[in-house]
Amino acid sequence: MRRPRRHPQRTCIACRRVQAKRTLVRLVRTPEGVLVDPKGKMNGRGAYIHASRSCGTRAMGLDRARAGKGRLPVETALKTSLTPTDRIRLEEWARSLPAEEATPALSGEG
Repeated sequence: MRRPRRHPQRTCIACRRVQAKRTLVRLVRTPEGVLVDPKGKMNGRGAYIHASRSCGTRAMGLDRARAGKGRLPVETALKTSLTPTDRIRLEEWARSLPAEEATPALSGEG
């Protein structure tokens, strides 16, 4: 009898829920700045976030609960400070996310 295949687990930096790595989007700190890494293969320190507007806005401090409360979750997770260019790029990305979380199906299950 075969063992069930295990999938790596990661924690969303915004809502702190643990899910399969493939269901989350990776943000990565690079020498060029903080970027969205949709394939999860870029070099650099990474952090994971759900592909939903609520988690995106929470991680970027755009929700009312985080307004003016120190470092952003994305800055803490990536151990960096966002440049104004990084902040604009990530805020636009967070606002462009779908309102409901889109959960892709995991391959190899079943």
